[in-house]
Amino acid sequence: MYINDLNLSPLVVAEPGESYQPSATLNRWVEVLVDCPGTATEVEKGANIYIYRLPSGLEVKPGDILNVPFGAQHLTGVAIRLLFKPPVDLPLEKIRDVEDVIQKNFFRDSYWTLMERISQYYYTQIIQVIRTALPPGLLGRSQRRIRLTVAGAAVSTNTNINALLNTPLMRVVRESYSWLIKFYIFNTIENNYLIKILALLNFQSLVAKVNNKDAHKILQLLQQQSDGDYSFRYLQNQVPRAYQAVRELLRRGLVESYLEPPQLTKPKFEKAVTLVTSTLEPDLTTRQREILEVLRRRGGELWQSELLQICNASSSIMKTLVQKGCIVIEEREVLRTEQSPSLAQDRPKTLNAAQTSALETIQTLNGFAQVLLHGVTGSGKTEVYLQAIAPLLQIGKSALVLVPEIGLTPQLTDRFRARFGNKVRVYHSALSEGERYDTWRQMLLGEPQVVIGTRSAIFAPLPNLGLIILDEEHDSSFKQDSPIPTYHARTVAQWRAELENCPLILGSATPSLESWLSVKEEDAGTGRRGNAGKEGHEDTENLSQTLSVSPRPPLCTSSSLFASDRPPFPASSYYLSLPQRINSRPLPPVEIVDMREELQQGNRSIFSRSLQEALQQLKERQQQGILFIHRRGHSTFVSCRSCGYVLECPYCDVSLSYHHTEEGAPELLRCHYCNYTRSHPKFCPDCSSPYLKFFGSGTQRITQELTRQFPQLRLIRFDSDTTRNKGAHRTLLTQFANGEADLLVGTQMLTKGLDLPQVTLVGVVAADGLLHLSDYRASERAFQTLTQVAGRAGRGDDPGRVIIQTYTSEHPVIEAVRSHDYHSFSQAELEQRQALNYPPYGRLILLRLSSLDAVQVQNTAQIIATALSANEELEILGPAPAAILRVANRYRWQILIKFAPEELPQLPDWEQVRSLCPQSVSLTIDVDPLNIM
Repeated sequence: MYINDLNLSPLVVAEPGESYQPSATLNRWVEVLVDCPGTATEVEKGANIYIYRLPSGLEVKPGDILNVPFGAQHLTGVAIRLLFKPPVDLPLEKIRDVEDVIQKNFFRDSYWTLMERISQYYYTQIIQVIRTALPPGLLGRSQRRIRLTVAGAAVSTNTNINALLNTPLMRVVRESYSWLIKFYIFNTIENNYLIKILALLNFQSLVAKVNNKDAHKILQLLQQQSDGDYSFRYLQNQVPRAYQAVRELLRRGLVESYLEPPQLTKPKFEKAVTLVTSTLEPDLTTRQREILEVLRRRGGELWQSELLQICNASSSIMKTLVQKGCIVIEEREVLRTEQSPSLAQDRPKTLNAAQTSALETIQTLNGFAQVLLHGVTGSGKTEVYLQAIAPLLQIGKSALVLVPEIGLTPQLTDRFRARFGNKVRVYHSALSEGERYDTWRQMLLGEPQVVIGTRSAIFAPLPNLGLIILDEEHDSSFKQDSPIPTYHARTVAQWRAELENCPLILGSATPSLESWLSVKEEDAGTGRRGNAGKEGHEDTENLSQTLSVSPRPPLCTSSSLFASDRPPFPASSYYLSLPQRINSRPLPPVEIVDMREELQQGNRSIFSRSLQEALQQLKERQQQGILFIHRRGHSTFVSCRSCGYVLECPYCDVSLSYHHTEEGAPELLRCHYCNYTRSHPKFCPDCSSPYLKFFGSGTQRITQELTRQFPQLRLIRFDSDTTRNKGAHRTLLTQFANGEADLLVGTQMLTKGLDLPQVTLVGVVAADGLLHLSDYRASERAFQTLTQVAGRAGRGDDPGRVIIQTYTSEHPVIEAVRSHDYHSFSQAELEQRQALNYPPYGRLILLRLSSLDAVQVQNTAQIIATALSANEELEILGPAPAAILRVANRYRWQILIKFAPEELPQLPDWEQVRSLCPQSVSLTIDVDPLNIM
C-alpha cells in the first residue's frame, strides 16, 4: 500500500534527542502515519508520516496497526510502506524503534481507499477517520492529565469560607474532623489528633490565594472531583484560557501534570482444564477422582472457573492433578460476544410474486449496482434480504446489514440467527469495548458471515463482502452529526459497494427523497430499471408524474472530490417495488382526529374519544397496541403560575423537563441536551410561590394518564429513559411479544422497523410536534415517521387501525399519511425543494462554531461569513445563532453554505477558514447536513 504523490520531504522524526545503536545488516524501516495532532493540510502533505526502525524479529506489513514511541508518549499509527533504507538526510541515531504490532493485515487497499475518500469528502484528517472506523481501544494514545497537589487541595476557592467544614482541605482528608474540637473541649480526644488538625490548618494559611479567575476555576473543578484529577482536554473545554491558567498553577506547585498511558483493549484469556488420561492412577484421593469423573462426563474439557464451581473445589487440587499428569491447564482466549437466546431453526418462507421478482433481479446482479427496494410496511423486505444473502454464504462471501437504531438489532438479529445460526455477528455502540474488539477480530478472519449493526458497522472489515443492505435507509440516524467525520452511512455504503464491486440494497417503505430521485432519474435517462410488482402502486402512472420534476444535476463541485469520489447515481440503478403486504393483508385505515373539534365538544383529555374507545377495546378483545409520543419525559417544562418563571438549565438555553419515574421516587428536572439534573423545587426560585405547574406531555405523563383512565391496561414504556441499560431493548420487546403488556408507549424508536404481528392499534397522541419545525426537511421527516408508526398495525391475522390526533388536520402531510400516498407527497415536496434549490437538487455545507465565550464565537462567525461572501457562486445563509444558542455552556453559531452543483463553484480553502478561528472557538464542517437546527 502506497500513498500516491506523498511528499516525504522534509521528514519529521519522532524524537530528535534519542540515540540508538543500529545494526547495519538487520535494519529495516517503515513509514508510519502516526495518530498525533496536526491540521488536515499537514496530514495531506505527509507531516504526520514518520520513519521508524523495525526491531529484529518484528514482522510488519503495510496496513498493520502499530504502537510507536512519540516524544514522551506511546501513540498508535498505521504502517504505510516498508523502506530498504531511510532518507539520506535523516540521521540513523534519531530514528526510534516500533514498539509492537497491535493488529496485523488490517488495511487492505480498498479499505484504505475508503478511508481516504471519507477524509477528503468530509474534510477530516485521515487519522480521525481511522479512529472512527476502528473499535474503541484498538487505537490508543497517551493523555495529558492534571491533578491537585496537597498545596492545591489546601487553597480556598470559596469566597465566603469561614468555617472549617467548608474548606476544600476537608474534602481531601479521609474523615471530617470538625467535630473533634468539641470532643477536645470535653476531654474525649487525644492531643496529637488535634495537633494534626491544627498543623493542616496552619499549612492552609501558608498557601497564597489564587487571584487569576481561570486558574481559580480550574482549582474549583479539581477540588470538586473526588480524585482531584482531570484530563487537560476536559479543562480546556470548561475554561476559556486553560493553557495559561494551568501553566501558572504548575509554576506555583498547586497542580502537577502527568501522562496517562494508552488503555488498549486486549483479548480476554481464561484457564481451561483438559483431561489427558483415560485411566485413574491408584494414588488418587476420592475427591480427586470425583473431579476427574465430572470432567470426563463433561467431554474432557471445561473452563477452570466452571469446574471449580461445579465441584466446589480449590485451585490447589487442580495443581496436584497437573503434577500427577491427569490434567493440563492452559490459557485460552474467550470471545466476548453478544449473548442471545437459543432459537428454533427457521426455514425460507414462500415468496409472493413481487418478492420473487425482486429477489430474481437482485440475484442476477454481478458487481456494483444500487437497488432501491421500495416496499410498504409489512411487505416482506426482510425475507427478501434473507434469501438474497443465503447463496452468498454458500460461496464464501459475507453480507453487511445496517439498521438505524440499536433497538432494532435484537429483533432482526433473532430472525437472521434463526436462519443462519452462528454465522451472524452484531456490532453497535451498546456492546462493551471487549465485545466490539472481539467481534471486529472475528470479521477479519474472512469466514462467510452476516454482520448486523448500526451506522458504525459500515466500517466492518469483511474481506469477501458480497452484499450491503441499508434497512430503513431514509432514517436520519445513519448521519453522524458529531464527532467528526460527519459521514452519512448511505454515502459511505455507496463508496464501499463500488470499491468491493458488490450490490447495495436500500430498503424502505418511505425512501429518502435523495434515493427516490436517483432511481427515477436513472429511469428517465436510460429507460432501464428493475420493476418488481407493478400492481398496487400503479408505478407507471406515478413514475411519469414524478418525472415531471426536472432531473437533479450530477452532484459535483469544482474539486475533483465532489466530482469523482461520490457515486450518487451508479451506472446500474434499480427500482424494485413491493406494493402489497404479505398474504395480501390490507394496510391499516388511518383515522385523523381534529383535536380542535374535540375541545369544542367538551373533551379536555389528552386522548380523543375515538382513541379512548379503541384503548378500552384492547383489553376486551385481548389485543395489543402502540401509543406514539413525540418526546420523552413527563412534561416539556415547569412554570410558576404566580410570576411565569420557567425553570431552565443553567448550562443550556432550554427549559428543564420534568421526570417522574415512579410513585414515591424523587421528582427530577432534567436537561435533554447536557443531562443536567436537579430536584424539583417546592417553591418558585424567583418569587417563592408554591404554585408550580407542569406543561406539555411526554411518555411519562402519558403513561400516568393512561394508568389513571385505564387502570386495567398493562403498560410498557419504550424510550431512551427506559432502555439505557444493556439488553433493555430486547427485554422490553420480549415482554411485550410474550403478552405481558397490552400497550407499548414510546417515542421515535417505535417507528423503526419493529415487527409485532399482535399489534392491531396504533395511536399518535400529537402529530403537530413533528410538523412545525424550522427545518426544510420537517415535512419529509413527519411523513416518514407517521407512515412508519402507522405501519406497525395490522401485520398479523387481525386487521389494524391507526388513530392520529392533530390540531392541523388539513396539513398536506396529514392528508398524504391518511391515504398512504408516498408518490403524491414526494412529488409535491420535490417541487418545493427544486424551487428553493435545497437537496436533493442543491447542495449544503453547514459550518458549526462553538465556544465558551459568547462574544468571541459570534465575532468569529461574522468574520468567516464575510470571507466566504467574496465567492459569488456560493449563497451564504447566516451567520446566525443555533436554534438553541447555548448547550453544555458552549455558545453555538452556524453558517449555511448553499450552492447549485451544476455551477461547479470554487469551494473555500477550509484550512484558511479554520485559520480564522481562535483557539477557543471550535469549527465543525458538516457536509450534506441533515440537522440544521
